[in-house]
Amino acid sequence: MKVLALGGPGAMGRVAVRVATGLPGIREIVVADRDSHAAARLAHELGGSGVRMSSCKVDVTDEAELDAALSDVDIVINTVGPYYRFGLGVLRAAIRARTHYIDICDDWEPTLEMLDLDADARAAGVRAVIGMGASPGISNLLAARAVARLDAVTDLYTAWPVDVPGAGADDTVLCGPDGRPIAAAVHWMQQIRGTVAVVSNGEIVQQPPLRPVALTLPGGHKGTAYTVGHPEPVTLQRSYRPTGDAANLMVITPGAVAYLDVLRSDMDSGRLTNETAAADLAKPTMRRAVRAALRAVKFSTPGSLPPFFAAATGTRDGRPLTVLAHLVSAGGLMKNMSEATGIPAAAGLAQLLDGTVVRPGVHPPEAAIDPDRFFADLDELARPIAVMMEEAS
Repeated sequence: MKVLALGGPGAMGRVAVRVATGLPGIREIVVADRDSHAAARLAHELGGSGVRMSSCKVDVTDEAELDAALSDVDIVINTVGPYYRFGLGVLRAAIRARTHYIDICDDWEPTLEMLDLDADARAAGVRAVIGMGASPGISNLLAARAVARLDAVTDLYTAWPVDVPGAGADDTVLCGPDGRPIAAAVHWMQQIRGTVAVVSNGEIVQQPPLRPVALTLPGGHKGTAYTVGHPEPVTLQRSYRPTGDAANLMVITPGAVAYLDVLRSDMDSGRLTNETAAADLAKPTMRRAVRAALRAVKFSTPGSLPPFFAAATGTRDGRPLTVLAHLVSAGGLMKNMSEATGIPAAAGLAQLLDGTVVRPGVHPPEAAIDPDRFFADLDELARPIAVMMEEAS
């Protein structure tokens, strides 16, 4: 198959492309980006991989360029963010071109709009998987593992690490080579401002972010994590219908969440934009650091919570049960943000390539990706990876 890698030279894209060169079933990868020189450099770097590599210039905001690039490929892997700006347009173009699709969309707003294209994708015979990175992506499939042990689901939480052990050594690298904040950092600022989607009493609602969620989980894991806008609550609500609460959480220290709270205040008041807040996060200012230090006392610690997990409460055989699914021995994967996102994207791509993802339509990871196969592939691609399952009544 011929694969188009939109945003291929980017931080997450280049990892996904590198891993994809080793997947069976790919005869050519076209690296595409608005920076044609960066696309060409990556294609040249990977020229000895055994897969034919080529490149082209594509600005995803130029409909004609995008349509032309999609016209003669079988699958597109879209790593162009932030997705609240660019995700919906690229998926629409893929459906027009009848090209199968996978991305790492991590914004809840376009996720809802993209899921609304399900009927169009089915009519076009397009198989699309959205949000196939770390969180969302790995987190959704951990949730699938946890939910599979329950007969009915009440609460469902997914969580990812920020500045705790297991967060990754390079997670604080938030600017690209040009000095500008990367798309992931801009996305992050979008998702700590205003209101974000969570599930309350079984329904999707909007609440302010950075709300504390105190958890007591199987295996003696106990602590507090903080809400952030992400696709998991809106897709898991559709997939598993929890009757209680669901949210995506950050496992984060009090000092770090306090600094995010300062940025949130300044964005909500109009003093900062997503871009200027992301730049400030990359290079914190003394004034905001002092404000954050004063606020830190009101935030709780993550305690002994695992760094990356999904936790589901509900019933099995009529009895209350909590199930925890979390990554262990994940050092190879969590080396940095790019690896943690790009490698799962390539593992998801493998299931599109070989037809494991069989149903046309627009799907979140938990509705299309085989979790057992995924975690086995992930272990091969980023050893060592294991999922630990723990239960408590």
